[in-house]
Order: sequence, then C-alpha cells, then structure tokens
Amino acid sequence: MKKISILSLHLGYGGIEKSIVALANILCNKYDVEIACVYNLYNKSVFKIDERVKVKYLNPSDIVPNKNEFKDSVVSRNLYKIYKESCKAIKVLRLRKKTVVDYIRSCDSDIIISTRDIFNKWLGDNARSGVIKIGWEHNHFHNNMKYAKKVINSCKKLDYFVLVSSSLRDYYSKYLPNTKCVFIPNCIEKIPDKKSNLDGKHLISVGRLSPEKGYLDLLKVYKKLIVDYPDWELDIVGDGVDRKLLEDYAFTNNLSGVKFHGYQDKDYIEKLMLSSSIYLMTSYTESFGIVLIEAMSYGIPCIAFSSAEGARDIIKNDYNGYLINNRNMDIMVSKIGELIDDKDLRVKLGDNGLESIKKYTSDVIAKDWINLIEKSDINE
Repeated sequence: MKKISILSLHLGYGGIEKSIVALANILCNKYDVEIACVYNLYNKSVFKIDERVKVKYLNPSDIVPNKNEFKDSVVSRNLYKIYKESCKAIKVLRLRKKTVVDYIRSCDSDIIISTRDIFNKWLGDNARSGVIKIGWEHNHFHNNMKYAKKVINSCKKLDYFVLVSSSLRDYYSKYLPNTKCVFIPNCIEKIPDKKSNLDGKHLISVGRLSPEKGYLDLLKVYKKLIVDYPDWELDIVGDGVDRKLLEDYAFTNNLSGVKFHGYQDKDYIEKLMLSSSIYLMTSYTESFGIVLIEAMSYGIPCIAFSSAEGARDIIKNDYNGYLINNRNMDIMVSKIGELIDDKDLRVKLGDNGLESIKKYTSDVIAKDWINLIEKSDINE
C-alpha cells in the first residue's frame, strides 16, 4: 500500500484545512495517509478526520504564530512587548521551516503533497530521491503578479501541481514546463439527505470575515435590499479580522436583520442552510468556492459577484444562480429581489444547482486523485 503525506500548516478553521481533511478522508480508503501538521492550534482538527488517517504534529502546542500579539504590541507602542513578540515570531518561523524540512527529509512516504507555496519550495529542495512531489494550490492570484511569480518559483522542482480551477491550470502550465499542472476541483463529501424548502425568509453567507471576502459590500447590498424586503434576514457564518468592523456597520445602519453566528460546526450550518432560500457571495477573489457547492447541495440558488473567479466555474447564469459583473450592487439587489418574488424560480434554480454539483462529490473527485497518484508510480 502506498503511503501519502499531506503537509498542513494547521488543522483549524479555514478552506484549505477543510479541503486537506476531505482529501485525507478520501485517500485513506485506498492508501496509508498521514497529515503532517506544523501547528497544533486546537489540540485536534476542527473538521472530522477518518480514524484511519494519522495526524502528526511537528511542533508542541505552545509553538504557534503570534501575528496578532505582535500587531497589538506595535499598536500599543510598547517597546518591551515589541521586542518580546519579535523574538517569539523569529523563533516560530525558524521552527516552522526546520520541522517541515526535517519531516520531508526523513519521510518514508511514496508521495508528499504540499498545500502552501512555502512548503512547495522546501519539498522540491529536500524530498528523498524517488518521492513523488505534488503541490496543491488553493488560492487565486487575482492579478497579483508578485504572488503568482512566488508560486511559480516555488513549484519548479515539483513533479505535479494540482489547481482547483481550469483557468489556474491553464495559466500556470505556461510557466512550469517541467512540472505537470493538473486540474482537480475541491469536493463535497456527500450530498445531504435533506434540502431547503426555500420558504424561509433568510439569506445566508458562510466564510472568513476578512477584506478579500467582501462582507462589507454584502452588508451594503442587504441595506439596499431591505428597503423593499424588510422582513428578510441575513445570516453570516464565520469569523475573522473584519468582524468588529462589520458588526459596527450593521449597528450604525440599523441592520437588525443581520445575525453574526461566528464559526460553527457542520450540523449548525446545516440547520441554517435548511432554513435559507438564497446564498450570497460577495468575495473579491475566490479560487474555487466550495461554499457555493455546499449551498447548492441543499437546493439553494446562489448569487455571486463574478470577481470571485472560482464562482465562475460553479454558477451558470439563469441555470443555478446568477453571476453579477463589475461588483454591481444594484444588479445584485435586483436579482435577489427576483428570487424573493418568485418561489418557482428559486425552486428551479435550486434543483438545477443540486444536479450540477454531482460532479463534485467525493466519489468523482477521488477518481481524479487516484488517477494522478497511480500515474505517479515511482517505478514508471
């Protein structure tokens, strides 16, 4: 049985981490799978891991990033704290590289999968002879050529580079002639047994509350919407650096219909999905948009700004939802209104969405990964 190692920064909240766990759960049906995790943030993964998957933490639980503490020390202008947090940050970063490199050098796996650009470089430079080296990119560079160049440089010694969208595959293929670029989308582990009846007067959005997710624009859209639909509510699930900013905006603008739920588990989110009728995404950039697939799996029609590149791979206009060009809030409000006014339309788009995401189930995506792994036989 082949052994596969997946390099992970942590197993806390995050789209990359969720995808790592989903992949490990898929591959352990056929292979010996280990997740090598740099930081132990919560003493266990926040996502359910198959008991057959081994998890190895490379650092003790007291070695964790102190980015927020360092920023606070700078804001407070406390020289002692700045010095203290700077020293700790240097220590943490040095240990991050040392423990990952040591793991790669000593790893007895047949295949090692990197999930961050920093890991790509260390994997390419330090893997044993004969190990198949696979990079797995989850982020879209969104015209940030500095980031794209960094990713390209990190992958030059890898055997394969897996991209979660076909457009990213096509882009990186042009600059990585010696690394085979492959398109494999992320997956939904299973399609739920229940779907929303689309009667609830609830809009929903799930994600990290950070600037690139565009949640301030979502609140502005909602503010416009409730002029005509004051009885519709907005549920926002997730947490992040923008939470206070968003809560303050909602309070200042009397958006009493907005509820911030924070991070929640799968069962909690499922209950919200089943009571929701429309899913909204206002991200500036999105490499894939697994949350759209999850919403569609409950039969919920989706609306997103087309700036979220990954949404363009999932939403088909007038079929399972709407893509709004140029981040035009008024058009988004109009499309939400159309769906609110027409339940038959909600049902039609929701049913189409449920049909369209069947190609993203774990069974289908597992075949793509297994096909790649079997082609990556060290004896070929």
